[in-house]
Amino acid sequence: MLKLFKYLKLNEWLMIIVSIGFIILHVWLDLLLPDFMSKMTTLVQTEGSSITKILEQGGYMLACAFGSICASIIVGFFAARIASLFALRLRQLIFLKVESFSLSEIKQFSTASLVTRSTNDVMQIQNTISMGLQVIIKAPILATWAIVKIVNKSWQWSMATAVAVVVMLLVIGFLMFLVVPKFQKIQNLTDSLNRITRENLIGLRVVRAYNAEKFSEQKFDVANEKMYKNNLFIFRAMSIMGPMMTLIMSGLSLSIYWIGAALIQSADIIDKLPLFSDMVVFMSYSVQVVMAFMMLTIIFMLVPRATVSARRINEVLMKPCSIKYGDFDGNTQTRGSIQFKNVSFKYPDAKEYVLKDISFSAKKGEMIAFIGSTGSGKSTLINLVPRFYDATDGEILIDGINIKEYKKEALSKKIGYVPQKAVLFSGTVQSNVNFGDNDLNTNELNGVLDIAQASEFVNKMENKLNSQIVQAGKNISGGQKQRVAIARALARKPEFLIFDDSFSALDYKTDKNLRSRLQAMENKPTTLVVAQRIGTIKDADKIIVLEDGKLVGQGTHQQLMKNCKVYKEIALSQFSKEELE
Repeated sequence: MLKLFKYLKLNEWLMIIVSIGFIILHVWLDLLLPDFMSKMTTLVQTEGSSITKILEQGGYMLACAFGSICASIIVGFFAARIASLFALRLRQLIFLKVESFSLSEIKQFSTASLVTRSTNDVMQIQNTISMGLQVIIKAPILATWAIVKIVNKSWQWSMATAVAVVVMLLVIGFLMFLVVPKFQKIQNLTDSLNRITRENLIGLRVVRAYNAEKFSEQKFDVANEKMYKNNLFIFRAMSIMGPMMTLIMSGLSLSIYWIGAALIQSADIIDKLPLFSDMVVFMSYSVQVVMAFMMLTIIFMLVPRATVSARRINEVLMKPCSIKYGDFDGNTQTRGSIQFKNVSFKYPDAKEYVLKDISFSAKKGEMIAFIGSTGSGKSTLINLVPRFYDATDGEILIDGINIKEYKKEALSKKIGYVPQKAVLFSGTVQSNVNFGDNDLNTNELNGVLDIAQASEFVNKMENKLNSQIVQAGKNISGGQKQRVAIARALARKPEFLIFDDSFSALDYKTDKNLRSRLQAMENKPTTLVVAQRIGTIKDADKIIVLEDGKLVGQGTHQQLMKNCKVYKEIALSQFSKEELE
């Protein structure tokens, strides 16, 4: 957890120092109260004492109590501010770090776990810091100072207090031995519960369609039951803490009074009053000592879980990014050319290559299509261009420059990417098309929507460009989402358009019209298309045929029908020989 403290800023360290000062003031004022109480007790039992002096001591006690309350409030204010600012920064750091991850790093953590780490885990750190400044720092100061105050009062009372403290520490140690392993499991169980809940919500329609509610309930119940049993064990164990602390404190009070009564009874008359006064003072200080050690129970409850959360947050923040960007700003003499040179790729920790020795090139404005059976590596191949993954071997050149030399922003600006599954964000049609650094005016927006064949359904919506899109675009159809995603890619005015099987949700007419409009664009971008339909790609300038990660053919439709068996089999599975001719 200490590793996380490097993210605290100077002003927060200054607030911590100020808080420690007020904690010391708070403890000092609390420990002054028994002294004034002793003087008041002595005055009350001494003949001839004036009421003014007694009230004066009472006034001092009230002043100490009021000062202690003010110091406590100030510490609470600083603790809450420091903890909230630190939690805010941690969430920002985790979010930015996750944004910099390649797909391989994200898969190592899982989405559910990353959500838990940026919310629940950060909250544990926030609570620990907030309580820590008020308890973790205060407890040792209070315990040490109170022990110093009572150490010379009476060895009998000191021994009783020491026994009470030892018994308390044994109880705390035993309970921590039982519950700390359970605390360490909580976050992983939370991950599992979040994952199952998220999975069920996303796939709710499929669950209902297959009458799989009971199966989903059983799956959820298993994870929920584990969380329930884990938490139940912790709370049952910790519930013993309260009664045990009460028993120890009551036993200590009884011991002090019993020892005090024996000491007073055996003392001379002249010593009885000072002994009684010392007993009252000692009782107050011993309570402070016990309270300090009781505060340790809060520490033992917070720190184990916070330590686990800190480790999980550090795993994200310290995870090295596999993709490193260069310094090239993207200004090149030639634009729109791309070349794969002996590119091979395998996933991290995998033994087998997914892509093997792929080489091809495309000139500005050309359409390059990729086709092959399921699992042949088509999507993986084009995901190398925007650097969602990096090629294991070989190199990819854009405008004659290796993509690893580009700045992230420069490379992204050249590419308009449409994923296999369209992703829309909550907002409006306009905010989705103008997403990121797209910046089109209304006329330009309507233009790209028209090319993407989305104008028709957008104009029928109540507020047109300002019509609301809910999270993930669930209030429009799959084909409509796909067309908005295509319009978003066009809005970048990119050098390269990448379509990862992006026409699969479109009907044949829309598919054809869209491809015609793309071909007719001025300053036409170089287009990379993954598709399953021969009709979508047969007019491409070059078709790349993949089989088991290998390039088994490239050329035009006519050329491949003559000299590529794999392509011909795919074509004949979709069209008759006469239709193809």
